[in-house]
Amino acid sequence: MAEESDLEKTEPASERRLEQAREEGQVPSSRELATFLVTMTGVAGMYTLGGWMWPRSARLLHDGLSVDRRLIFDPSAMFTVLVERATDGLLLLAPLMLALMVAAIASPFLMAGWNFAPKALSPKFSKLNPFAGLKRMVSSTAAVELAKGIGKASLVGSVAVWVVMRDHDKLFALFSAPVDEALAATGDLILTSTLLLVAGMGAIVAIDVPFQLWHYHSELKMTKEDARKEFKEQEGDPQVKGRIRQQQREMARNRMMSNVPKADVVVTNPTHYSVALRYESSRGGAPRVVAKGVGEIALRIRTLAAEHGVPLVEAPPLARALHKHVELEQEVPARLFRAVAEVLAYVYQLNDAFAAGGDIPRAPDDLPVPPDLDPGADPAQ
Repeated sequence: MAEESDLEKTEPASERRLEQAREEGQVPSSRELATFLVTMTGVAGMYTLGGWMWPRSARLLHDGLSVDRRLIFDPSAMFTVLVERATDGLLLLAPLMLALMVAAIASPFLMAGWNFAPKALSPKFSKLNPFAGLKRMVSSTAAVELAKGIGKASLVGSVAVWVVMRDHDKLFALFSAPVDEALAATGDLILTSTLLLVAGMGAIVAIDVPFQLWHYHSELKMTKEDARKEFKEQEGDPQVKGRIRQQQREMARNRMMSNVPKADVVVTNPTHYSVALRYESSRGGAPRVVAKGVGEIALRIRTLAAEHGVPLVEAPPLARALHKHVELEQEVPARLFRAVAEVLAYVYQLNDAFAAGGDIPRAPDDLPVPPDLDPGADPAQ
């Protein structure tokens, strides 16, 4: 049962999945919305521009049917007249055609916004698979498209029947009416029928657009396995990331260990903590912590220090305070200056004693470490 649930598309599409679909040109769309917008724009344009277009159309028709007899036998002149009439016709229809073009382009924007997908232009041979085509023919999408087709046909038929039943007397009277009256009456009938069709198409669009959006997101749903795989691809495999972090820690530890031979002194707990300090007078400032650690790392620091002749000083409170409050490559805080200065003074005296063969100085004890900086002296910790 768990495997079946993992294979069911129950998870909503992720942002990455939606982005990939858009890159492939897969966006929500509604042909009914495009048809509705174009038809409504055409009706509104004819209603708005009709008073301006009608007399010019009549004039253009009159000029087109009126030909100078002298031009009939001059092919070049007739061609010029044809170009002039065609240009006048295009200019007459240009506002309406421009409005229709804007409506046709605007419909995809309303559903999915701007989307440029070069991948959609590449050929997909999977679409040539006849079995996939048969599967699409019997799918739920095909059933919905069939229902919409029946609805549109019923709508057009209902409008036609209603107009004929309501205005059948006017329709028969058109045969005997003057041309001007017949044209005006015909225009009114066409306008009324078109408005009814647009209203009906608006109802279809109100149903189709939410359905297309639901269908689009439903098709892009993911299985739980897909969601887990995508998460791993985006965030990275936890095991791989763990290994990377481990390698990074190991590299950082190796870099830290390479600084131990350069240290001036290693302050120890003596067994649990080790902190290596280095002071460079050329850089100015306070001494810096160049290495630190507890447990096994502390032992490695002490071993390296002994191998390279770096002095070890047992100062448990100072070692604990430095390990807790000072990060690598940071300077010692002012409140620990005095304690660190006493340790470094001892180290310098020790080096001088070894170099000159003098008496070995006594190691510092009871270093002035503020109790609030020493974890071992804080009962709360």
